[in-house]
Amino acid sequence: MNYKKHKTALQKNGYSIVPGIYSDMEIGQILSYIENAGTDGNSFLKAKGLFAIRQLMNVIPKLREIIFNQQLTELLSFLFGTKFFLTKAIYFDKPIASNWFVAYHQDLSISVDRKSDLENYVNWTFKRGQYGVQPPVHILQNTITARIHLDDTGEMNGALKVIPKSHLKGIYRPEEIDWSREIAQLCEVEKGGVMLMKPLTFHASGKTGNKMPRRVLHLEFCNQELAEPLKWVERVGVLS
Repeated sequence: MNYKKHKTALQKNGYSIVPGIYSDMEIGQILSYIENAGTDGNSFLKAKGLFAIRQLMNVIPKLREIIFNQQLTELLSFLFGTKFFLTKAIYFDKPIASNWFVAYHQDLSISVDRKSDLENYVNWTFKRGQYGVQPPVHILQNTITARIHLDDTGEMNGALKVIPKSHLKGIYRPEEIDWSREIAQLCEVEKGGVMLMKPLTFHASGKTGNKMPRRVLHLEFCNQELAEPLKWVERVGVLS
């Protein structure tokens, strides 16, 4: 696999699509573990248009061995080096009944174990028993999102649209996007593929219109520590 190509694209454009990271058998195992998990507790979000599991590795720890397979580990090691770790894991199911879209945004919030009055840690939230905060920008700049696609995902079932190179402009508001100069890119990903993305890359997703599901594992990885006393609430080492 040409890891250098994907690292260059990620740095330059803020995203890259890597096919064939997971086999059909591995995808089947992942879905089996998820389907057989309980659905009680703060980590589960159930609604007509969405089913999600937050803190996925804590809820279903046996997923780690499958998800951190050789292909993903080698890819992340090339991108980061040896010092990186998982900081967030969410399972999203955008089912057939779903008919909603997500407007353009950057992913600015991280999950931490407590609230603390620290410089450059702002916009605190507390939802379903979990603290979130917008960290200093260098934390976000050294984070990589890996979206593992459990279904073929195209324009008709909610594939992401991104604004290339928007991650290079720092943090800014969606209404500041100059659409006379920006062209959104549709990111279609085949089942078993991974979409890499920088969290400061503006992205959106459309409605589902073809009665096909879009099941995705959203994983965030970083190589930066937080200011004391904060700790990553979902930190999981990847390399043994």
